[in-house]
Order: sequence, then C-alpha cells, then structure tokens
Amino acid sequence: MTELVWRPTLSELETAQVRELLVSDEAGIDLPSGDVHLLAVQDGVVGYANIDTAGDQLGNQVAELVVHPGFRRQGIGEQLLTAVLERADPLRIWSHRDHPGAARLAEKHGLRRVRELHRMGMDFGAGEFAEPRLPEGVRLRTFVPGQDEEAMVAVNARAFSWHPEQGGLTVDDVLGAEKEGWFDPAGFFLAVDSRDRIIGYHWTKVHPDSTGEVYVVGVDPDAQGGGLGKALTLAGLRHLRGLGLPRVILYVESDNAPAIAVYRRLGFGLLDAGVQYAR
Repeated sequence: MTELVWRPTLSELETAQVRELLVSDEAGIDLPSGDVHLLAVQDGVVGYANIDTAGDQLGNQVAELVVHPGFRRQGIGEQLLTAVLERADPLRIWSHRDHPGAARLAEKHGLRRVRELHRMGMDFGAGEFAEPRLPEGVRLRTFVPGQDEEAMVAVNARAFSWHPEQGGLTVDDVLGAEKEGWFDPAGFFLAVDSRDRIIGYHWTKVHPDSTGEVYVVGVDPDAQGGGLGKALTLAGLRHLRGLGLPRVILYVESDNAPAIAVYRRLGFGLLDAGVQYAR
C-alpha cells in the first residue's frame, strides 16, 4: 500500500531518501528547491513530487516527479501526478529525459507538450578552439564580484525577457551563486564596450564529475547580430578545455534554431531532451 504525504519541508531522513531516489532514476536531477513536497511511501520513499509555487516568469507553477525504477508500473506515478494536478494550477510539469512512461501519463490526463529543452554535449578532443573574434570596440574581461552584479543582471533581463526561468535572475541569485563551491569568476566572461559597459556574458560552470558547462550565454539585444554570442561561447570553451576537463554540456531551447546551429558547428551533439507538459 502506497501512502502519499505532503510536506512543506523535508526532514533530514526524507531528504536523504529523496536524494537516493533521484540517483536511482539516473535523470541527473538535483534536489528541487520548490516549497511543496509530496512523498510516496512504502517502508521508505519510493516516489517523489515537488511543486515550485513561485513558478516561472509566465505565471506557471512548476512540478517535477519521479518514481523509483523498482516500483514503476504500480500506479505510483499516476497517483503523484493526480495529486499534483489537483493542487496546482496553472501548472507545467517536467519530464526529464522525455520518458515514454511520462508521455503516456500526460496523454491520459489531457496534458500536451509545451516546451522541449535540449541537452547537448561533446568530448574535448586534441584540437583547439578558434580565437574569439570580437566586434570592433568590444573587449573581454572577467566578472568582478561586488562590482558587476547589477549590470550583468540588467543585461540578462534584456537578453532573456522571453525565457521562463533565466529572465527572472536577480542580483540576490547571483550573490547566492557566488557562495557556491563551483563559482569561479575566472570562468565568468564579460563583453564590454569602450566605456566598460557590459553588453554580453558567458558564465561557465564545472560540475563535481569534472564536466564543464556552457551555463549561460547572454547578449544584449542591441549588440546581437555581430557574432558576439559565438565569440563569448568560444572564450568559455577555451577556458573549460584549458582546465583539462574531459567534456562539456549545455542546455538550449529546442526552438532556438540559430543557437543550435552555432553549437553544432562547434562540435556539440544532442544528448537528450527534457519536456514540459501543461493542461
């Protein structure tokens, strides 16, 4: 018998069990930071759902759910999904790795695919990346903590005004990231004009397994169209490769054809995709 339990916060034991569950799923999901948790319990946590009620920039609450591989095909996923749908609206639900079981559940409950996020990657080979070619009057420098947060966030807001998550980045978010172990200003590249005004950036990240990430590349709309995005991408890739990392990944919206074309020319290939469903 599976019991569903809602929690505003997780205990230390529950957090540990959820982390084990996420590892067993092999979907690469971190413990979500949302504020509503739903546990499916059978002598321990066998299923988990999370609702971020603050949601995205489009006004949707956002949910994730997962069932332990050893307890699938028992109706637990449908129990979790039904409970989440009853609690949150408007709602978008992630299916990480575009799982066919999730697609079947979504169809059964009248949900449709509204977004697809591609994860692309490549192994660093023996070749070199080209030197970035910057537009006239533009130079690159690295991020200075305590100085560049507000200007970088302002450019990000303009570059990602359309994006459900990235467009909502705040100065506090950046300050919080600066306290994380992975943060490295030497891998945070800023494109600045002759007056040192930020017009674009490439924020890189290194994961604990030594995988590099093109974390975010943003260019002010007024500076787009001159190859600045590609130059920033190259600067970050050269940095990550110089650290001796074996591979690099990135995430890109499936309908961002220009960016995908650039990444493919640089050597990236599709690894998998995540899908959001909505009513």
